[in-house]
Amino acid sequence: MKPDFSKGLLPVVLQHWTKRTVLMLGYMNEEAFEKTQQDGVVWFFSRSKDRLWKKGESSGNVQHVKSMALDCDDDTLLVQVEPAGPTCHLGTESCFGEVTPEPLQGLETTVANRAKAEDESSYTRYLLKAGIDKIIKKFGEESFEVAIAAKNRDRGEVVNETADLLYHLTVLLHEQGVSLREVEDVLHARHAVKNNFKGERKDIDKW
Repeated sequence: MKPDFSKGLLPVVLQHWTKRTVLMLGYMNEEAFEKTQQDGVVWFFSRSKDRLWKKGESSGNVQHVKSMALDCDDDTLLVQVEPAGPTCHLGTESCFGEVTPEPLQGLETTVANRAKAEDESSYTRYLLKAGIDKIIKKFGEESFEVAIAAKNRDRGEVVNETADLLYHLTVLLHEQGVSLREVEDVLHARHAVKNNFKGERKDIDKW
C-alpha cells in the first residue's frame, strides 16, 4: 500500500469496522501513516496544532486499526477501526453526531429494554417470563412460516415473516445471554477477505 502524498496531506475517513458507521475525517502525512501501520492505532497530522497526534492520546479513546484501503487515486484512505470509546470529543460515537443504530442493533436494544421494564403488556416480557421452551416454540413456528411463504413464492410474506423470525431470534439470543456483536465477530472471522492494517491481504474466507 503506497498512498500518494504528492498532493499534500492525505484525507482519512474512519469507519467502525462492524457497524460501518462513519466516525470522523482526519488527515495524515507520511509519518502519521507509517506510525499508524507500526502501532496499529490511528495517528493523524493535526493542521491546527501543526504536529502529529495519536487519536485518543488525552481521552484514551484510541482507534484500533482493523483494515486500511486506498481509493482509486491512492490519495484518500479508508480506515476501519474498533474504537476504545467515543470518537468525538463531545462524547458521541461519531463526529457527525449520534448515529441511528442498524435495525438489528436497534431491535436488540429494544428487547433488552423490554426485558428490564415492568410493563406486563409487553409481548417480549411475556415470552421471556414464559421461558426458553416457549421462545423456542415461537421461533420454530416463525421459521416454518418463512419456509411456507418461500414455497408459495409470496415475496411480501417472505419479508414480513422474516421480520417476525428475526425478532424471535433476537429474543432467543437475549435469553441465552448472546449478543449480536458475538455473532458478527464470528461472521467477520469466517469472511475476512480484506487488507489488514499493514496493507497485506488476509484471505480466510471459510464459505
